[in-house]
Amino acid sequence: MAQKNNFPFSIREYRPSDRHVVLPLFRDGILEHVYPAFFKAMSHPDHVGVALSISMAGYVLGGSSYFQALLFGGAWAGLIYYCCHDIYEGYVTRRLGTDMADIQANYLQSPDSGFWVAEADVNGQTKVVGMVAVAGRKSEEGAERFDDLNGGLAAGGPESACGAGDGGHGEMPHVVVVFPWRRKSLGSQLMQKALDFCKEHGYARLVLDVSSPQTAAISLCQKSGFVQTASHSDTHANRWVSRLARINVMRMEKFI
Repeated sequence: MAQKNNFPFSIREYRPSDRHVVLPLFRDGILEHVYPAFFKAMSHPDHVGVALSISMAGYVLGGSSYFQALLFGGAWAGLIYYCCHDIYEGYVTRRLGTDMADIQANYLQSPDSGFWVAEADVNGQTKVVGMVAVAGRKSEEGAERFDDLNGGLAAGGPESACGAGDGGHGEMPHVVVVFPWRRKSLGSQLMQKALDFCKEHGYARLVLDVSSPQTAAISLCQKSGFVQTASHSDTHANRWVSRLARINVMRMEKFI
């Protein structure tokens, strides 16, 4: 498969030898959202007001000390950063202990699930620059069961495999593209791979969950015809951590 603008790449099924590349790619792809989440949270009027109030308190308590004001304000910013990091780091830890612990067994050994990687020629060497996964699900399971996809609705796992004849649908728990290869249509091609797989298996729709700081992913979903069908602010982190981080999780769906 070739891409326009002379950026060739190919998409193939995951191999066990890809593990040492795919796991860091997955981890980095999730944790890169910590900073956008932090800046988004800190720009909220409530957090701005608290930061200013705390800084003023530090200024007064420190005897008109600007250093004390910066110290107090910095402590508040540090707390917000910790909350954002805790949510995404917690998600990575859970995933590495569940479906990503054995990709071969959880995806490739299930006829109704799949895992693919994208390869590209980088300085004369073939490297993995993206990945996408699809997990088959029964309709009632997808509607009722909650999991920890950024605190959101159910994402893939071995227990989610189902037959296409059971009225199932596909879920896309993982889609990651290495930064230099973004905005080159690779994300769209990976998503199309997932859609084609769902169509082949008779699934009526493909669904995925994205967190509000993932603006590029949200834009890609919308361009690909996905629509938002649900949203919530609960995560599997501590309730106060979720509230301070102000991260919303949106369910996006596309009927095939």
